[in-house]
Amino acid sequence: MKKKKVRVEKIGGTSMSRFGEIIDNVILHDKKDIFNRVYVVSAYGGITNELLEHKKTGRPGIYKKFKTHSGYESALLKLKKKLHRINKNFSSIGLDLAEANRFIDERIDSARNILSSMHNVLASGYLNRMEILLAARELLASLGEMHSAFNSSNILKNRGYDAEFVDLSGWDDRRELTIDARIADTFRSVKPSTSICFATGYAKGTEGIMREFDRGYSEVTFSKIAVILKAGEAVIHKEYHLCSGDPMIMGEKHIQPVCNTNFDVADQLADVGMEAIHPKASKPLEKNGIPIRVKNAFDPDHEGTLITKEYICPKSKVEIVTGSQHVSCIEIHDTRMVSEVGFDLSIMDILAEFDVSYICKMTNANTISIVINEKDIRRAMLSKLRSRFELITIREVAIVCAIGSNIAKPGIMAQASAALAAKKINILAVSQTMRQTNMQFIIERDDFLKAQKALHRSLCE
Repeated sequence: MKKKKVRVEKIGGTSMSRFGEIIDNVILHDKKDIFNRVYVVSAYGGITNELLEHKKTGRPGIYKKFKTHSGYESALLKLKKKLHRINKNFSSIGLDLAEANRFIDERIDSARNILSSMHNVLASGYLNRMEILLAARELLASLGEMHSAFNSSNILKNRGYDAEFVDLSGWDDRRELTIDARIADTFRSVKPSTSICFATGYAKGTEGIMREFDRGYSEVTFSKIAVILKAGEAVIHKEYHLCSGDPMIMGEKHIQPVCNTNFDVADQLADVGMEAIHPKASKPLEKNGIPIRVKNAFDPDHEGTLITKEYICPKSKVEIVTGSQHVSCIEIHDTRMVSEVGFDLSIMDILAEFDVSYICKMTNANTISIVINEKDIRRAMLSKLRSRFELITIREVAIVCAIGSNIAKPGIMAQASAALAAKKINILAVSQTMRQTNMQFIIERDDFLKAQKALHRSLCE
């Protein structure tokens, strides 16, 4: 009999905060099929923001307070009390409150001692400050996922199921292992075929998972586990379906779930901040032929969106309208540009120097317009550009995108442009490659919501 492949499933923080529903909708939804699954869990909603910093606003968390020596110890104690409250809320669905509190107390107390030692070393000035700060960031990040993974396995055990806490944090393991080696080594003693496994979204390794991936680390861990275990499918549970548009903008009755798409479309979405999955997590899955399924954790009977490498929509259509109003357009105008081979290389060199990636680039004979995330704007970068080129202007704009695996049909660009024009929306710039998976329109920021509605109604409804 052919051995059943493991399915690796990622559960995000907001969903984890509703773990009682996750048990019913995901873990025990089909009681005949509860094994051969590994659940990679994030910290409960908002906890990583408190451990590090707020992902969207940048409000300081414990890490930033440690970095600036401003009350990190009291913040850790405050967090401990909050985690106790979270534990108490889950006691009604099976969590052993005393055991759960003891588990997280031991780790927070240990983390506080380690951070105190790090603080003394930093004060001495003998070691590399950045290396110590990165280590502190890793340490703090691991606490959130250890808490949620331990609780999850504890709840299922107390309900009478074989459940296992798969700790990839390396908390009590001082061996110097890479992330991949730690995952492989840990799973040698784990049996998904006979137990419900909950793995930490944080994985400790010599290379430091946050050095390269930072807040996307839990999806990277999920991806690495899927590849190492040769998973049949990688499932991401979210609080919503991957839909043709944002329901908050379009209205629930105007959108529909996208049932199938490909990795190219997923990359286009990630490029404007609408991540189905972190692009650095999706690449290994794509390369190893592991499909991704994005499911709504609170609509368990819906199959979700299946993302594969090969899928092309049989009918030419726009699958998703999305965008971002948090972008800026840098325009470089220089009369020396015309017919000058490699002129834009010096522009790219400056962006690379400041670690800035662009979303799209439009050119003509003597002007190059580059759209980037507004958070990546650096005064020093603009000063350097102005010192090299004749005229640099910067403008706060928005980008709206019509995306699909098969949108290559005559008239689609004209249809999109006409929909915007009908709402008196001026197109400042436009970008589309010959692959024709993403039409990108640069518009005034005030027109952002109106433009998405216009494109969705014209192209998707």
